[in-house]
Amino acid sequence: MPRDTFLPYSPPSLGDEEVEEVAATLRSDWITTGPRTKAFEAQFGAYVGAPGGTSLMLNSCTAGLHVALVALGIGPGDEVIVPTLTFAATANVVEHVGATPVLVDVEPTTLCIDPAAVERAITPRTRAVVPVHYAGHPAELDPLFDLAERYGLEVIEDAAHAVPASYRGVMVGSRGNFASFSFYATKNLTTIEGGALTGRPDLLDQARVIGLHGMSRDAWKRFDKSGSWDYDVEMPGFKYNMTDVQAAVGMHQLRKLDGFHARRREVVELYRAALGDDPGFELPSELPHASSAWHLFVLRLRPERLGMERDRFIEELKARNIGTSVHYRPLHMMTFYARKYGYRPEQFPVALDAFQRMVSLPLNPRLTDQDVDDVVTAVREATAVRPPSLFPSGSVAAAS
Repeated sequence: MPRDTFLPYSPPSLGDEEVEEVAATLRSDWITTGPRTKAFEAQFGAYVGAPGGTSLMLNSCTAGLHVALVALGIGPGDEVIVPTLTFAATANVVEHVGATPVLVDVEPTTLCIDPAAVERAITPRTRAVVPVHYAGHPAELDPLFDLAERYGLEVIEDAAHAVPASYRGVMVGSRGNFASFSFYATKNLTTIEGGALTGRPDLLDQARVIGLHGMSRDAWKRFDKSGSWDYDVEMPGFKYNMTDVQAAVGMHQLRKLDGFHARRREVVELYRAALGDDPGFELPSELPHASSAWHLFVLRLRPERLGMERDRFIEELKARNIGTSVHYRPLHMMTFYARKYGYRPEQFPVALDAFQRMVSLPLNPRLTDQDVDDVVTAVREATAVRPPSLFPSGSVAAAS
């Protein structure tokens, strides 16, 4: 029987603890960047094992990526390699600093950036590569860091999906020059809007100045008894700081994160058990040497087995009150990048194929077992009628 209420794709998981902490913050003397933000920076840095044991809280992951590029001195005349299968912000920030984003394809298993494609794209103008930990699964960092060392490149990790994720037993955000995380409303940990940057301590100090108007490092304390009105502006920076109101939410979200992650894994296993034998679907993978944050559960349809294209599948689920999403239309198919750089849809075949077949099913800690069963039921009902000629003899779908 179909649901009688709509199941949102990815609602936030907020409780009374966050509400009470926000209320306490609003009643305090600090509502913008202050003691709660500083405490959250230390707590998050410790959680991911960040270099120097701390992090920089900002108003978005996008801000983190932008600040990282500026701190590394990347600008006009430089090239930065970016996977085409990512949210627009990953490449937009490269445009913002006047550099050129060079798009490359992804590898077919995890849909993370393909290190071989990265190496082919390196030129004398290449300054950096931005691996995206797509859907929460870590990109292949070892070969990417090897390439960076061989060619003298910077690595800036787009870790928007990747808390908590680890690669070969090491948490994302604990190595390299910079990693930028997102705490947007749909993310595994939310501050409503917000993000964090981790990185080498000297570079993080630079990023701290860049992210608050270019003001000297402790300028945020200028209204506190321990601070001073006297500050300097060291460069024309940006207004990217996180507020204590946001940090109040984030500190409690961080304490709940391990529980959130455990529930996400349970939901993933329920999906695997229910859909894993159906030849009409390709399920997301988790490589043996990696631990995914499971931010997304990206199902790839096999239309030749289902007799149904992706967009119709989404509409069928919506008709059954199941919310879904698509992550993402590749950047080389977006109007701006296609027009400016002359990209063609077929230029990156792995990303194109994945995009045409992908749909993200609901995945969040608020899902009950009944919710998951409703999703699975809707998927089965939507694909129940399949031409017999589309299935190999004896397959599960042919027999159902």
